[in-house]
Amino acid sequence: MPELPEAEVARRALEEHCVGKRIVRCSAADDTKVIDGIAPARLEAALVGRTIAAAGRKGKNLWLALDSPPFPSFQFGMAGAIYIKGVELSKYKRSAVNPTEEWPSKYSKLLVEMDDGLEFSFTDKRRFAKIRFLDNPEAVPPISELGPDALFEPLQLDDFVQSLSRKNAPIKAHLLDQSFISGIGNWIADEVLYQARIHPMQTASKISKEKCKALHQCIKEVIEKSLEVGADSSQYPENWIFHSREKKPIKAFVEGKKIDFIIVGGR
Repeated sequence: MPELPEAEVARRALEEHCVGKRIVRCSAADDTKVIDGIAPARLEAALVGRTIAAAGRKGKNLWLALDSPPFPSFQFGMAGAIYIKGVELSKYKRSAVNPTEEWPSKYSKLLVEMDDGLEFSFTDKRRFAKIRFLDNPEAVPPISELGPDALFEPLQLDDFVQSLSRKNAPIKAHLLDQSFISGIGNWIADEVLYQARIHPMQTASKISKEKCKALHQCIKEVIEKSLEVGADSSQYPENWIFHSREKKPIKAFVEGKKIDFIIVGGR
């Protein structure tokens, strides 16, 4: 599932390559499960002629600010992804489109062409993503219900410690709560807890202040490192538990130690 790093890489690419350009053509899939609240034909007509002014993101949600509202927003779901024709972006297993496939991909839900010929596509192989057309994406759910963004609005250490002290849930479940911090999903939660040497089932309120401090720092470091390499998981440090996520339990090791697979917070 795409998490903060993957969504932020997409935002940065859109900002670099599409901001300031005018939309001349759109093609929206006839998929009302993904395109939510607006008919595909109406979405196409509403986007053509508009200029992209900025690319925004909060948590795992992204939106394009146009020269006037409403704006398209993208909730990535389990496999949503942004592709820009001719631009190499990060790929994650559930969303990756084979580079030998025709453009646009058969999984494209929205294809947009700019006035200079550049094209980008929002794809979704599993149809859990959402495309919405909203006057103010930040003012309505799901974005309005999110907590501070883990990259743009990191909690101060004292606020972080105080929040954990009030929670009697397992720490992993608390990290996955998007109303606490937005952008942390399953793989980041596992990684930061491993790097901080905190068991995912440890009750949040019982974690020592020193361990809270270590966890706070690890969240910052894991997100920064993943963005430093463009969310390319093949370049993540060798000592990250991430590399064993897809292995079978009996074959999963990290730093020479066997990994146990457990369910916490439904993940």
